Amino acid sequence: MAIHVVQSGESLWKISQQTGVPIHTIIPLNGLPTTTSLVPGLAIYLPDATQQIRAYRIKPGDQIWKLAQQFRTSETAIRTANPGINPNHLTIGQIIQIPSPLKLQMNTLGFIVPSPGTVPEILTTIANQLTYLAVVAYSFTEEGYAYNEMDDRNLVAHCKQLNITPLLMIRNFLRGNFSAELAGTVLGNPTYRRNLIVSIVNLTKQRGFGGVSIDFEFIPPPRRNDFNQFLRDLKRELGNLILQVNVHAKTEDLPTNRIVGAYDYAGIGRAADYVAVMTIDYGYPGGPPDPIAPITWMEEVIQYAITQIPPHKIQIAMALYGYDKVVGTNRTQGLSVLAAQNQAISTGAPIRFDLSAQAPWYQYWRGTEQHIVWFEDIRSYVEKYRLIDIYQLSGTTFWQITLPAPQNWAYLKDHIFVLKK
Repeated sequence: MAIHVVQSGESLWKISQQTGVPIHTIIPLNGLPTTTSLVPGLAIYLPDATQQIRAYRIKPGDQIWKLAQQFRTSETAIRTANPGINPNHLTIGQIIQIPSPLKLQMNTLGFIVPSPGTVPEILTTIANQLTYLAVVAYSFTEEGYAYNEMDDRNLVAHCKQLNITPLLMIRNFLRGNFSAELAGTVLGNPTYRRNLIVSIVNLTKQRGFGGVSIDFEFIPPPRRNDFNQFLRDLKRELGNLILQVNVHAKTEDLPTNRIVGAYDYAGIGRAADYVAVMTIDYGYPGGPPDPIAPITWMEEVIQYAITQIPPHKIQIAMALYGYDKVVGTNRTQGLSVLAAQNQAISTGAPIRFDLSAQAPWYQYWRGTEQHIVWFEDIRSYVEKYRLIDIYQLSGTTFWQITLPAPQNWAYLKDHIFVLKK
């Protein structure tokens, strides 16, 4: 794999001549407009035949010859990839690079908000890159009865044809927003809680889902133990069906915090098959211009999460979107990563790359308004997949798959072995 960062004055023709990759390959892989105009700082994904590099964190007992066998490579290749390494004195926790023909293996979960009666074309296109599809179409009443908000039958049937496991995703959604009161009322009442469990399980089985994805947000902190009990009881009733739970990111336990206080990572990890830590929206709508998911913050979240949840159960979240913010206001527009990339091209804004955050951004002016846009690109995605490899996590989630992100899907196809249930 190669990533080419556009320099001032470069064109697609010139990049094609330098790299040997045809223009008709570069354009769709990167979702570029069919124009040759580019902007400095634009990262272009270029597939090639070079051996991939795996990231590995040294554990007790590791030796170079053992790692060479494990990754089907040679001791010489490992030493060459890590100049200065002492093969006789490996440091526990040290990160090394290992050239290997073996791809990173993991599961992936895409979220989708269905449109009635239709199946988006992207689902067929990326079917091999998805293990699970969480269908965002369910909520529940104040008495705990789960219900369907929109028709998803065609979508569920299509998932099965594509060998994607569909999950019923349920949220504490009321009148278009997450409701802390709804979650608190139902979780805090044993009868309503039981109603919710029974109705979720019934809908899951009746509609042919392979499991359930829970996204309860802003749960009142006093309902922390009730949420744990709900998950334990729900998993027991689901049996072999999947229970996946989404939780807000944190770097320490804050039991009274209104956003993360109800999430007992350890308790949730014991109950669920997978726990997706929402390592997104560090730069949030309405807030100041900040990266969507700076890599240093993500790693801190992961380092805390693995002390509470077995790594093989942890998924981290990846954003397929960016935020366009008007400086000095709380005005925020969400847009897909592809739209963010191509807006930079259309406005002529050079793209900068924050090395600390490992994330791209740019600024442009609309009249007297200064706009700053943070988004993701092939460089930032590669670093996030690297964290999954280093910490040997279960995989990742994507919000949401109808937002175009061609570089991400191309990289997944070429470099990662996506597990199927």
